[in-house]
Amino acid sequence: MSDRTSSARPLSSCALYAMLALLLLSFCATGAQAQGRGFGMGRSLPTGPITASIDVSQTGAPINPYLYGYFLENLGTMWYGGLWAEMLTDRKFYYPITAETQTAGRPGGGRFGFFGERWHPLGPGTRVVMDAEHAYAGSHSPSVALDAGTARGIQQSGLPLEQGKAYTGHVVLSADRGSRVQVSLVWGSGAGDRQTVTIRSPSAAYKSFPFSFQAGADTEDGRLEISATGTGTMHIGAVSLMPADNVEGFRPDLIAELKKVRPTYIRWGGNFSSGFDWHDAIGDRDKRPPRFDHAWGRVVQNDMGTFEVIELCKLLGAELDIGINAGFGDANSAAEWVEYVNGSQDTYWGHRRAEDGHPAPFGITWWGIGNEMYGQWQLGHMAIDDYVIKHNMIADKIKQVDPNVKIVASGATIFETGTTARHHRRPLPSTRPYAYGSPEDWSGQLLEHSAKNLDWISEHIYAVPDQAFDEGIQEFWPTYDPVQDQLRRIPNRVKGAVEAWQEYHKRMPYLDTMDIHMALDEWSAGGVRGGPGEMLGALAVAMTMNEMFRYSGVWQMSAYTGLTSVVAYDRTLAKPELRANGRLFELYHDHLGTIPVHVGGSSPQPELRGTVGVDKPSESSGSPTYPLDVAATLSADRKTLSVSVSNPSASDMSLRLDVHGGTPSRAGKVWTLSQKDPNARTMPGGPPAATVVSSSVSDSGAVLTIPAFTIRLYQFQLQ
Repeated sequence: MSDRTSSARPLSSCALYAMLALLLLSFCATGAQAQGRGFGMGRSLPTGPITASIDVSQTGAPINPYLYGYFLENLGTMWYGGLWAEMLTDRKFYYPITAETQTAGRPGGGRFGFFGERWHPLGPGTRVVMDAEHAYAGSHSPSVALDAGTARGIQQSGLPLEQGKAYTGHVVLSADRGSRVQVSLVWGSGAGDRQTVTIRSPSAAYKSFPFSFQAGADTEDGRLEISATGTGTMHIGAVSLMPADNVEGFRPDLIAELKKVRPTYIRWGGNFSSGFDWHDAIGDRDKRPPRFDHAWGRVVQNDMGTFEVIELCKLLGAELDIGINAGFGDANSAAEWVEYVNGSQDTYWGHRRAEDGHPAPFGITWWGIGNEMYGQWQLGHMAIDDYVIKHNMIADKIKQVDPNVKIVASGATIFETGTTARHHRRPLPSTRPYAYGSPEDWSGQLLEHSAKNLDWISEHIYAVPDQAFDEGIQEFWPTYDPVQDQLRRIPNRVKGAVEAWQEYHKRMPYLDTMDIHMALDEWSAGGVRGGPGEMLGALAVAMTMNEMFRYSGVWQMSAYTGLTSVVAYDRTLAKPELRANGRLFELYHDHLGTIPVHVGGSSPQPELRGTVGVDKPSESSGSPTYPLDVAATLSADRKTLSVSVSNPSASDMSLRLDVHGGTPSRAGKVWTLSQKDPNARTMPGGPPAATVVSSSVSDSGAVLTIPAFTIRLYQFQLQ
């Protein structure tokens, strides 16, 4: 994922007025031209039934199950404060605990900082200092000067606790002989609103002491206290607190919801990977040093490492794609990681893995080299001339370790580099759209110079629904298009990447003999800005998936951003709930077929505002059933026809299915994904914003009604 922010130098008033005048003139000219080509505020919607012509004899390549994948990064609350059940913040004390932090509240930490509270002194703040000489993990650990009569220590509040629920954890500490150390879980202000465990026989050496509690009341502001009385000092190296029902360290409620969407593979990478040292995240979790993530401006505890991600994939039944550090990392470190994961115990790092508790190799197949290395926001970004050398060096090294690995390259067609150029430093190297074969054609350069060292090449898509690129002013500009056209911008980018792929094959015919495919291993479909509810996001997901199905011979992998974005959750006691996009993925995975078939129609998709080669393809994406988007598939045995129909418009539409090459049964089934309240959003513990309702269809030849902002999936048996 990219941190696509930019800063601009202030303009003088004269320059500002001149620019505004030019923009206005360009916008008026572009608008007039657009009106003449049928743009305006969107084409009029059909008044009569739309026909979808489905030919089951024209089939595409089977849909790769890995199109139902997800992206996971050490970002926000995807992991810490999310999937990972750890309740404590900064549990290995990256930040100092001083008197000044007593009233600090929630600290910052960049765009994605703390998910909870900092540690505060318990007792006089001056009695807690950070000791670098006796650090347990990282650069320092808190040292508490003890008193014989008054308990002193540290505390952390803001913990959500549930009455009757069991919690388990441990503390790694050292204390002088004769000290009386206690750990307390607190759920109220009364003297009895706590449970306390006494640590037996602390020693001068660090030692881990387990504890367990049962909360006596519901609260969103529980507290953990670690205190001691005596003489000398107490050092605290690491602390952990989790609900006792955690599953291998993961939240069982989130795991249960994510199992519903059945992820086939998980890509673990993103911006953080360019500064991530995998060596920091193996072995004893308490000893893993906390590090500052310069990509996202926050501290990570490195509790999320190789073993934990592999375990998550095991719990969800997914395969793993590991993102290699191709930013500040190097080929030797990458090869060591592959050896640690896949090497035999006879190798150095394979032996280290066995010592860490996993004797057998994991056999992870997919390894992604780099993340968005074309972007100036990326740590370790370099020019493509240098990067192809680095990619090849890493690929050569890891293949020497394991010849069976499959490599996903950090690519970007001219559509991606042209779109993300708005986040680069100015001036840009050339005007957009960028030319094929130019240094800005990142995927083209990788395919030309590194084709033998890659199996997939990635594309990332974060489209802006309410903007289009104006070639004349070289900027993105608001469009004010109707919602059905705004949602088309994301699948338009998918088709644009396909057009780029076809151009690469024309320019490099040898690609026809190579088994290389595209991986959309980061993408998101969040609907429109200020738009109603969650259904628009689900509609955008459906239309984007449909476009990948239409070009199933090109797209072989897909990773939606992010894994936890399909669930509404927080740190409170509220139950997680699938969002509308999650219900769409669940619906497709459970009921859509695996063999795409051709869909024609009576209402072609209109061309949208924008620029070919930047934010739109030469021909609009979607089925010719405007404003509806229709995708049809067959089951693996070719006996069942499934038809997905998305209506992204604000009007109910009529549709007639005209099936050729086979005869569908008269009666069938239909699943409807919709929401009653157009502004509804799923909140943790609340009702879902969108629901799926199943019913029957009595006549496959009848005119079907597709309500506004609704997805319907029809299923018929072929006779």
